[in-house]
Amino acid sequence: ILCYTILGGSVKKIRYDRILIAIVILILVIFNIGLGLFVFETRKIDNNNTIKEIVVESGSSASSVIEMLKNENLIRSVFFSKVYVKLNNLSFQAGTYDISTSMNTREILKNIANGKITNKYNIKLTFKEGENINDYVKIISENTNNTSSSVYNLLKDSEYIDTLIEKYWFLTDDIKQSEIYYPLEGYLFPETYVFENKDVTVKEIFATMLNQTDKVLSRYREEIIEKNLNVHEFLTLASIVELEGLYENDRKEIAGVFYNRLNSGWSLGSDVTTYYAVQKDMGEYPEIWQAWIDYKSPYNTRLPEMAGKLPIGPIGNPGIISIEACINPTKTENYYFVANCKTGKTEFSKTYEEHNIKVNNILASGCKF
Repeated sequence: ILCYTILGGSVKKIRYDRILIAIVILILVIFNIGLGLFVFETRKIDNNNTIKEIVVESGSSASSVIEMLKNENLIRSVFFSKVYVKLNNLSFQAGTYDISTSMNTREILKNIANGKITNKYNIKLTFKEGENINDYVKIISENTNNTSSSVYNLLKDSEYIDTLIEKYWFLTDDIKQSEIYYPLEGYLFPETYVFENKDVTVKEIFATMLNQTDKVLSRYREEIIEKNLNVHEFLTLASIVELEGLYENDRKEIAGVFYNRLNSGWSLGSDVTTYYAVQKDMGEYPEIWQAWIDYKSPYNTRLPEMAGKLPIGPIGNPGIISIEACINPTKTENYYFVANCKTGKTEFSKTYEEHNIKVNNILASGCKF
């Protein structure tokens, strides 16, 4: 009582401090126990260096891969493996892997996430978002035993295209229009794919890519219908958004601007469609010519007669971000946008006057169009 009287409320403070210290100690104890369990449960199975061949299919979930590793007795704990994948934000790459029982769980998971495939069996082809058929043909011809002409010839094979239309719900006669440059443009999903060896055929490559497109588009089938666009039109729009915007939020608003223009009967006025129409690479030709803008093509949305219309088909192969941007566009009152070469950002405007001011400011900064 005397102590409390002299020190006032300090007794309660001392008690609170002790409780706080006890809580901190308890947290540290729990953390150390958890860390110890993690290290114990993720240690290697044995020192025998037994090699097991593991095949990770394209599109496999992290959970299914971890379960497979457990069933093959390559890891000890499904739970701690999932924790490690989550904490390190790992995503697994498809392919065939030689996994040793002398590797610990962390090494195994990192190898699969880094795509360290068994090179003696596999080849890995990476098709990037926004690239077009010509880019994909180059990748195939440089990394497999197929020639460029064999790929282009297959794309011209109407009987082959008909078999694909019969097989895949998202392929329609729209891709057979006479003015379409390449019937599968926009439909070959960009991703890294692993094949057994360089003898893989073009048909096998296309089938693998189209199967992945099927998986992706099937998730959004109802949402696409709600946009009052068929799949061909939707992928056409997504392919333009892919090339017009660098960042995810920019692409959402670009999609919003394009929807506004279509709904108002305006032309999209997209330079990337003009480049595709004249089959020029924007990286190689940074300045657009008036003759290209005036080039008569159902791909060129800079033409007055393209008001309220989409191009005849996709101008590249869009990735998931651009597909989702067209599913959930930003609701905006803007009708114009321009890319700032200094920042990489897209600047939006509601009126043509505002747009012109931004264009002039960007030109004054040293950017060219």
